This record gives sequence, C-alpha cells and structure tokens, in this order.
Amino acid sequence: MDYNVWLYFLVAAGTIYLIRVLPLTLIRRELTNPFLRSFLYFVPFVTLSVMTFPDMVEATGSALSGWAGFLTGLILSYVSGNLFQVAISSCIVVYLIETFVC
Repeated sequence: MDYNVWLYFLVAAGTIYLIRVLPLTLIRRELTNPFLRSFLYFVPFVTLSVMTFPDMVEATGSALSGWAGFLTGLILSYVSGNLFQVAISSCIVVYLIETFVC
C-alpha cells in the first residue's frame, strides 16, 4: 500500500479527533448566547438533510420519480408527521411513477 494512503488516514483521524475534542476543551461553561445555542441545535438536522437530499432525488431511475417522492414526503410530513406513513407513501409514489410513467 502506498504511504500516501496512510497519510490520508492520519489526516482524517486527526481531523475527526480535533472536531470532537476541541469543543470539550474550549467550552467549559454553559452557552448563554441564544444565537449560538440555536445554531448548534440545528447543525445535526442540516447536516443530515444535506447528505440525504441529493441521493434521495437521484437514487431512482428518473428525476421525475425522485422529485415526486420527495414532494409526497414533504407534504405528508407537514400534514401528518407520521414517519411510517410518509416513508411508505413516498415509496409507493416512486414505484407507481417508475412503473407507469417512465
């Protein structure tokens, strides 16, 4: 194995370690700034959305079925909020569009 691969592993491990350790060492008291608290609260949700959204639209056979499934999930999650119902409905819409339209 090339030595550059090990260097990549070390840099990645160091970066992950610093990301997890620096907040513990630098922030010793409770955060009182409302902006910073709300920012840190929403970071996991935004990160998950950014990683999930492109694959959700492009994982199907066509962009039309991906967008239809996304819009179905968006509307149903706003109306009912039931995760199981949203997931099943989105899958059914994607299946129907893939079968009959594309």
